[in-house]
Amino acid sequence: MKKHLFLALSLLPGFALAADFDGATLSLAWALPFVGILLSIALFPLFAPHFWHSHFGKVAAFWAACFLLPFTMVFGVPASLGVIAHAMIEEYVPFILILFALYTISGGILVWGNLHGSPKLNTGLLALGTVLASIMGTTGAAMLLIRPLIKANDNRKHNVHVVVFFIFLVANIGGGLTPLGDPPLFLGFLKGVDFFWTFSHMLPLVAFASALLLTAFYFIDSYYFKKEGVLEIDKTKDKPIKIHGKFNFFLIAAVVAAVVMSGVWKPGISWHIAGTELAIQDLMRDLILLALALVSLKFTPKPVRAGNDFNWGPILEVAKLFAGIFIVMAPAIAILRAGEAGHLAPLVNTVSNASGGPVDYMYFWMTGLLSAFLDNAPTYLVFFNLAHGDAVQMMGPMASTLLAISAGSVFMGALSYIGNAPNFMVKAVAEDRGIKMPSFFGYMAWSCAILLPLFVLMTLVFFSHSF
Repeated sequence: MKKHLFLALSLLPGFALAADFDGATLSLAWALPFVGILLSIALFPLFAPHFWHSHFGKVAAFWAACFLLPFTMVFGVPASLGVIAHAMIEEYVPFILILFALYTISGGILVWGNLHGSPKLNTGLLALGTVLASIMGTTGAAMLLIRPLIKANDNRKHNVHVVVFFIFLVANIGGGLTPLGDPPLFLGFLKGVDFFWTFSHMLPLVAFASALLLTAFYFIDSYYFKKEGVLEIDKTKDKPIKIHGKFNFFLIAAVVAAVVMSGVWKPGISWHIAGTELAIQDLMRDLILLALALVSLKFTPKPVRAGNDFNWGPILEVAKLFAGIFIVMAPAIAILRAGEAGHLAPLVNTVSNASGGPVDYMYFWMTGLLSAFLDNAPTYLVFFNLAHGDAVQMMGPMASTLLAISAGSVFMGALSYIGNAPNFMVKAVAEDRGIKMPSFFGYMAWSCAILLPLFVLMTLVFFSHSF
């Protein structure tokens, strides 16, 4: 059945052009649904939270329809179906499956016990989460550690800063070492960026940023700790930490193995579906990820997931929103790929010098600042394609530019709640546990005060060659 469907889709006319239509012929009006869905993500939770939480899937579908209906009228049904196939097969399905697998498996690991938050303990937990973020993903590490961190600080009067720094380090910067760590790096991996290239080139930047932030956190936490005086005696006694659902750690290792396999095993077998190539190694990886998540669901005791307050809400929100995002961003990427011939030529010129070469520090800042508001995964793709789009070229002569794009998208996703998918998840868990988290702009006051000076310093240290 599937084989016949593959053949039928492959033979439809016009599909080959759909995934790579000429962006030079498109006006910026085609990018309005992309802007609309991203503004919806930013503004609806602020001004209409009840409507948003009930209908965010419908809002995403509305913006997808705003793009697909006129696109179909202008370019035809085959081209429209080709855009959908390209977005789903090459980008969305692998992206959401790895998030689903990591979210599901990490939700089957329960860290149970009772500790009292102190500057040393909190800094240690943040450091552990920063390391784990590149191993099990920012989503997995954040969901694994946010609950024990909150519980350790439940008798502290000042604990908002603990969650804020957790978002900085565990939900964002810590994920910068591997394609497993953060969604934009995984999308780069899908585009052909080598798994170990990311690790070796990003390590100095991640280590630099993490060391400075952990040091800053220790002093800030020490200040609040001393401000509170002697901690009130916790009514709950200290209990040794116990970990339940340990077999899920083996499943996480299997997730890592599956992703690495898809990058190094290339037997040359593939199918072309609606103009999009589906390689056998990618299909095998996705099936393995799905199977691992199902194994975790099947064999993890229900009390373990209940102890984590595990539910599908966060991952469903990400799945529905990104289904729309990956579709409506297609014309924006096409326009950017057109370079100076497209209608975003001023943006292209901003990140290029007079001779047309890349300006790395501008790639770092433009990718980063847009990642703070447009979500870092699609922003990474936009600038990856703008710089060149070919992974071999990007890892070679343009390695410093790829590094700037990677660092900007990963690090500056921490500037706002909407910059990276786990940011919202952490905020939701913290609020569910009674922590009054800052508003959208309140959080940005924290992030701008702490992170922007750090990013300026990083520019001087790592990208000053492009001044």
